[in-house]
Amino acid sequence: MLSEKLRILREQTGLPQRKVAAALDIDTATYCKIENGNYLPRKALILMLSDILKADQEELLKLWLVDRFMAVADSEKELAPEAFKIAQQQIEKQ
Repeated sequence: MLSEKLRILREQTGLPQRKVAAALDIDTATYCKIENGNYLPRKALILMLSDILKADQEELLKLWLVDRFMAVADSEKELAPEAFKIAQQQIEKQ
């Protein structure tokens, strides 16, 4: 989810991947992996990307978190649905 959004935002701003990568102080190959969904960046990079791409920080963070959830769910397919239900219940109690 995040990777597609980042690609769209970058294209809308007219920035090449190499310039975004340079602004993040990472190599272009790593940034390409982010846009291809092969690498989930640290939260700090998401905050920087929101500034670089003039994007809504909260929206990008939500997509980042969903991608993190999905990475865990993919590795624990049998347990994930019930675990997410329990997590939702805990969130609602707060």
